[in-house]
Amino acid sequence: MADLIRNEVVSCFVFYGVLLVIKMYIVAIITGQVRLRKKAFANAEDALRHGGLQYHRQDPYVERCRRAHVNDMENILPFLFLAAIYSMTGPSLAVARIHFLIFFMARVLHTIAYLFALRAPTRSLAYTVAQIPCISMAVQILIAVAAYA
Repeated sequence: MADLIRNEVVSCFVFYGVLLVIKMYIVAIITGQVRLRKKAFANAEDALRHGGLQYHRQDPYVERCRRAHVNDMENILPFLFLAAIYSMTGPSLAVARIHFLIFFMARVLHTIAYLFALRAPTRSLAYTVAQIPCISMAVQILIAVAAYA
């Protein structure tokens, strides 16, 4: 494990990967806090605990936060897989860092655009920009392993 962490590309991946996971946790916490503030609970037992079944309901902003979190899971988890494998293909540190940084920054912008309902097409542009390094890494992985398929 120590040898793996000494690999600069792997360490760079771990750095950005952990930041992305922390970002996902933050969005989950925001979603929970908004649920509490808006008194909009997905489960009857939570509504009963916080004032009654009338709070077993949906709220548009809670749903926006929840969708931002779901979108993170749909995009960050595949990135983590691709970036981990990509890190093992021997890319240069500079190129790998650009891939990881672009994805990270685009996902942060995507979350901000989602949570603050920024004007379109901010969110969709952030999503598209984040897909570019993912596609690049996927192609490079396939090229690296094609001879073994």
